Amino acid sequence: MMGHVVGQSRYQATLYPETLDDLIAADSAVRVIDGFVESLDLAGLGFSHVEAETTGRPPYDPRDLLKLYIYGYLNQMRSSRRLEREARRNVEVFWLINRVTPVFKTIADFRKDHPQAIAGVCRAFIRFCREQSMFGGEVLAIDGSKIAAAASRKQVITKKKLAERDAAIERKIAEYLTAMDEADAEETPVEPAKTDVAAALAALKAQRAELQQQAEQLVQEGLKQKVLGEPEAKLMRTPRGHQVAYNAQIAVDAEHALIVAFDLTNEGNDLQQLHPMALQGKAAVGADQVSVVADTGYANGAHGKQCEQDGITAIVPHPERVNPKGKQYFSRDQFSYDRENDSWGCPAGAILQLFKTSRTKQKKEYRTQACPACPLKSQCTEAAQRIIVRGFHEDDREAMHQRAIADPNWMKLRRQVAEHPFGTIKWLMGVPRFLVRGLLKAKAELALSITGYNLKRLITIKGVPALLKALRPCPA
Repeated sequence: MMGHVVGQSRYQATLYPETLDDLIAADSAVRVIDGFVESLDLAGLGFSHVEAETTGRPPYDPRDLLKLYIYGYLNQMRSSRRLEREARRNVEVFWLINRVTPVFKTIADFRKDHPQAIAGVCRAFIRFCREQSMFGGEVLAIDGSKIAAAASRKQVITKKKLAERDAAIERKIAEYLTAMDEADAEETPVEPAKTDVAAALAALKAQRAELQQQAEQLVQEGLKQKVLGEPEAKLMRTPRGHQVAYNAQIAVDAEHALIVAFDLTNEGNDLQQLHPMALQGKAAVGADQVSVVADTGYANGAHGKQCEQDGITAIVPHPERVNPKGKQYFSRDQFSYDRENDSWGCPAGAILQLFKTSRTKQKKEYRTQACPACPLKSQCTEAAQRIIVRGFHEDDREAMHQRAIADPNWMKLRRQVAEHPFGTIKWLMGVPRFLVRGLLKAKAELALSITGYNLKRLITIKGVPALLKALRPCPA
């Protein structure tokens, strides 16, 4: 009778022990990580302790800590404590960092202390991809996604929330004052209870003073909201409801769906991101002319004009125009613009003339005196007059829209190219939430995730042997 497959006893010594290198597959991603980090000028990127001091306690080599982080973000391990455990038990990590075992505090401090250098590593890998001719450089897709910040939603303060909390404290203070008056009126007051009420009252007054101070800070700083403990984060609308988050931006080359540019902002929408992301992406791929496709959130006419001036053709549809007062009223699309006379014709045949120009808001407003007697007024507006607003850069916005609707394949291409990278990045993050606080540090964490994504894509496209050959060219 045949038995099971039998392995080697854990207590058996071998005459010719295996080396760690023998245990790592030739096509393992850790070999690419090692080759890439060894090719970097870490001192030029801004990492500290690249060269060890001659005196004092020896520091860990930043190359080892960087390799550990790239490996972790490639394998859904972002926690410094988790990386500490992997350094003590994972054979691939043994090989990658030569069996050094830094503690979690050292690992966490490395990420915290080098945010700009880590972002530079991501850009260095993007340059490596370009050197390998992996970018088509003709079409870029831009997309954004909200990623939760480390701070809790409970830490968000607004004028409304502060007013509600202040009112609640005022009610409790009134209740305690009433309780103290009743206790004083009793013939045999209970002294310990009175003391407890007085202590609670003092605590409530301290809370009220803190709330008033926070309200004053909001006014002084001109803010509508603030996140305590992480003031650079903002409460944003996400598919999961309102969250304290940052807005991650990427530009993806259409040739191989590699990310060529990235940024992290605390703006709640994408309206100001089209031109900076397009310009950054164009520089990354090294093209003279490039087409950029994005969704309706990027429909900014001023940015479309800037893109055109910089050799970028923007293809961005604008949202469907609706009347915010209700579907029962005429939408602006039912009015016709006369470019020559700079006026509008309404569905009833009246002419709306320009009456106000705002250069700070970059818009014009039009109206007609025929509204009060118009037979169609009930279908147009409930106000005294209907006002039509036209932005200074509406022609540029419309030009981007016409390019998008002229060929439906543009939007299909955008979905195929720009959306799956964020899906992969959030999968690599495990829980799509930043572990560090602050815009700069969170951007470094995004850079590590993007490096992990690009590394996975490049290995899939070219394979490990070809990448190792490119990273470690044979001497002449």
